Amino acid sequence: MNHPPDIESWLNLCLIKGLGDESIRRLLIAFGNPSNVLSASTAALERVIKKPTVKNLLRGADVEKISTALTWLEGSANSIITLADSDYPSHLLNIPDPPPLLYFKGQRTLLSKPALAVVGSRNATPQGLSNAEALSEAASNAGLCIISGMALGVDTAAHQGGLRGTAASIAVVGTGLDIVYPARNHQLAHQLARDGALISEFPLGTPAIGRNFPRRNRIISGMSLGCLVIEAALRSGSLITARQALEQGREVLAIPGSIHSPLSKGCHALIKQGAKLVENTQDILDELNFQPTIDPIDVTEKTRPQDSAKNNGLLEYLGYDAVDINTLCDRSGLTAEAVSAMLLTLELDGHIATLPGGCYQRIQ
Repeated sequence: MNHPPDIESWLNLCLIKGLGDESIRRLLIAFGNPSNVLSASTAALERVIKKPTVKNLLRGADVEKISTALTWLEGSANSIITLADSDYPSHLLNIPDPPPLLYFKGQRTLLSKPALAVVGSRNATPQGLSNAEALSEAASNAGLCIISGMALGVDTAAHQGGLRGTAASIAVVGTGLDIVYPARNHQLAHQLARDGALISEFPLGTPAIGRNFPRRNRIISGMSLGCLVIEAALRSGSLITARQALEQGREVLAIPGSIHSPLSKGCHALIKQGAKLVENTQDILDELNFQPTIDPIDVTEKTRPQDSAKNNGLLEYLGYDAVDINTLCDRSGLTAEAVSAMLLTLELDGHIATLPGGCYQRIQ
């Protein structure tokens, strides 16, 4: 892929160790472009940033890292997007700390699409995964590109749903784009690169470092019209994304769950604080004041059990909380053998899922 003629100057500036994004933005405001920054005198630089930072700048960037990035740019669908690029996501420009440079792989046309951030637990329940996938697909079909972080659990389900829809999906990752993390999402990463997109502010070769993941969350929320949280504990990283969304002036939405589930506590806290309670796709579109390109399929209709499942009376006693066989026997008055047989049928039909600890949960 062709890259801008000044890309080496951008890489020279942005790959300088110890020169943070804030300093880079201040320098760009003062001098106009990276070439001017790199050719400025020490005295001129010290009028904009602190002396120790100027020393880092004068030391220059790692030549090998620049060469690696330029070689990577020759790969299919690879590009670098800078603050001066017309394709830089417009919503991201409006946050307090937009990254000066983004590594990008995939379909650049997605950058101009309105987007919805979908985040949630890495250890989501079957119902949470089903909700994430179905709502993301419906929102994508309505014209909203789905943005998430490619983590296991809700993020993965959201990307899969978004990719099945018409507006696809973008993953904002916490590593360099030459690294797939988690490794289990290798196939998903390739699908995103082909049909959607992957974005990172971190240089190539950056491994999975814990502090980078909360940092990248501001990009997930910053590129979006709103942030939907699906299953989150009270100390979940998803709440960091929700808080950043609020600080950026984005809408925050959350799906409620069982009052007994730890994974519902974070969502319930957000709803108490004013987040939009979401039950279906239309709730999302209404809160974002978004006019869909086509009428979305209501997720409650899409995931409603078929008549054959309704005829299995155990669903009535199962409810929507996780329960064990003994509880179902008490509620239904049936024997353990009968309940086990009915549970097997429901699981084979895809209406329930087995959870750790010998419990079952309804997913349709």
